[in-house]
Amino acid sequence: MPADETDSGRGNPGEGTLVVVEKSGHAVAFHDVADGALLDRIELGEYPHEMVLDGARRFAYIGHYGVRMSGDVGTGGSSVFVVDLAARELVRTIDLSPFNRLHGIAIDERDRLYVLSEEKAVLLRIDEPATAGAPSAAVHTGGIKTHMVVTNREGSLAYVTGLLSHTVSRIDPHDATESPVTASPGRLPESCALSEDERWLYVGARQDKALVALDARTLKEKKRAAVPGDPLRVYVIPGQDTLLTTDIENRTVTRYDSELREERSIAFEGIPAGISFHPSAPAAFVTLLDIDTVAILDLETFETTGTVSTGPEPDVTALI
Repeated sequence: MPADETDSGRGNPGEGTLVVVEKSGHAVAFHDVADGALLDRIELGEYPHEMVLDGARRFAYIGHYGVRMSGDVGTGGSSVFVVDLAARELVRTIDLSPFNRLHGIAIDERDRLYVLSEEKAVLLRIDEPATAGAPSAAVHTGGIKTHMVVTNREGSLAYVTGLLSHTVSRIDPHDATESPVTASPGRLPESCALSEDERWLYVGARQDKALVALDARTLKEKKRAAVPGDPLRVYVIPGQDTLLTTDIENRTVTRYDSELREERSIAFEGIPAGISFHPSAPAAFVTLLDIDTVAILDLETFETTGTVSTGPEPDVTALI
């Protein structure tokens, strides 16, 4: 479907606007979540990837990765796009040169922004991203080809995955003198997520086809479970001790309990990539990269309740 058409939308949870980063559309789009209608679309630089929103849902911060896939060569981008969500306008960019291939991005409860340079293996901290024109600090990550980052709520610890070093690092984003704590959960660890109590770090080791639980303080392994395919992304469902993974090999989203036991799984027509969660309803938004669609997943029934047609390669979403 073209981006301005949609399915009926029956069963969509509540009201609001779904913000969608179009990786190959080089844009961020706004859709009415009730009927999927395209409301607005903002052109960005080539291949934007990860996105976070501030606590007030006023601004979206989108990293300029600048290449389509992690295996693609190229210098990539070195800016963060700042989007005013109410005005639906790109208000400015934060230039982080010479740090480039900006991919992983996180924000803490004080709205401090953390941006990961895959090329330089450096995590940049921006204390006032709504107004800042430059980073506040930078720390080395202890990994190579560092791709994704997650922080604890207060922003005192950050966890970074290294695609080529096959590592996950725990770092203090406020103290560059503290050496990173590193561990190898397996080959090609791309995504990680903290448990609700922030005691455990869950990592997907893609080439080992494994889901791994690590102690969030020491990075010592607690548990490991084999998974059937390629666990591209790992998420903790808000308010629960359960996980979701997107498996791009089998085109499934699977729920696991905190002991990494499989509970439910659902297959999709397209390749599931990113997941975001409804802030109040038991629902998740699953991007299906190759069919330009976002599927709405009921987390109680584990069934799809609606879809939204998007621009090329929807990657990351957020509901406002």
